[in-house]
Amino acid sequence: MKNSIMTVMKKEFTRFFTDHRMVLTTLIMPGVMIYLLYSFMGTGLRSQFETAEDYTAQVCVQNLPQSIQTASENGSPIDFIQVSKEEADQVLKSLRETEDGYDLVAVFPENFDGLVDAYDATQAERAPAVKLYFNSTDNDSQSAYNMMKELLDSYESALANKFDVNPEGDTYDLATEEDMSAQMFSMMVPMLLMIFLFSGCMAVAPESIAGEKERGTIATLLVTPVKRSHLAIGKIISLSVVAVLSGLSSFLGTMLSLPKLMGGDENVDASVYGVTDYVLTLLIILSTVLVIITLVSIISAFAKNVKEATGWVTPVMIISMLLGVTSMVESLCMTEPVWFLIPLYNSVQSLNNIFSMEPNMVNIAVTVVANVCYAGIGVFVLAKMFDNEKIMFSK
Repeated sequence: MKNSIMTVMKKEFTRFFTDHRMVLTTLIMPGVMIYLLYSFMGTGLRSQFETAEDYTAQVCVQNLPQSIQTASENGSPIDFIQVSKEEADQVLKSLRETEDGYDLVAVFPENFDGLVDAYDATQAERAPAVKLYFNSTDNDSQSAYNMMKELLDSYESALANKFDVNPEGDTYDLATEEDMSAQMFSMMVPMLLMIFLFSGCMAVAPESIAGEKERGTIATLLVTPVKRSHLAIGKIISLSVVAVLSGLSSFLGTMLSLPKLMGGDENVDASVYGVTDYVLTLLIILSTVLVIITLVSIISAFAKNVKEATGWVTPVMIISMLLGVTSMVESLCMTEPVWFLIPLYNSVQSLNNIFSMEPNMVNIAVTVVANVCYAGIGVFVLAKMFDNEKIMFSK
């Protein structure tokens, strides 16, 4: 048994690793492309929403009160330009069309300071209104609005400073860097891993089974003295190894680029996880790949060619992606062991628990054992399919 299985595995490894194009597209390119894509996305998004350090907002103001002018002189990077109502209307037109010029139009009521002094909050009178016109599609205009809004909020608070909320000089967010990293990884990594592992399985399994049916080489294998069960086991193990390598390549690219994708957030740090966490993650990955590769292999055995196999596998991949999203929805994250008997869902939730730094050893054990059992059942089914000539030689 051992020799026949090793023979099948050696054949599959030789077929894969001697094809340099397949090695490049399956093992190397996914990790490299994901790293470059996510890194460029993070850099692009950061540059899209960041302003230059020496940026000064150009604010067109109608009826600028002295109190606001004085408040802005305390370090606010805002240049006020007084204009008439007609000039303000013209600036509004150019701002709407995102033309170069002013970043914001601020309209104060006449005698703003007097109205503020006379305003009584206990009366039904409406408070003096300040109108800020900006264009949210323009980064500078959005920044100018945020600066002006902060200035006015600070001025309003200073008028009647009865108490302060979270004064400076102390830290009020009790979440640690480990907590922040755990939250980010537990939400994203399970879904991404399911996508990467399924993509890796789709890249190798249909070609190995449906491809051999299409080329007619499967007949040569079936007439050899190798048992059909040994043939199924050999293919499952060899394809699983390749799929794991492909998935890990994509996973590595994601982990390296994730801080850049999150805008250079220093709180996103994978070093918060220990050796035990990575060992448990590897166990989940290996058992999950066995389930996925077995499922894809069975579907590929039914298909007449690679194209048909890929078409049938795609809906299953979409379902696995939907299951991956459950890691982001707290109400869908179950903790009872019985839920961890559900294939793929159990892997997502186990990974979510590991990356949340709250691994449940019972649920992880149930997941691994259940996945291995499902893979064993799949191998049995695949072996029976290899025995069925109507399935293996269908045209």
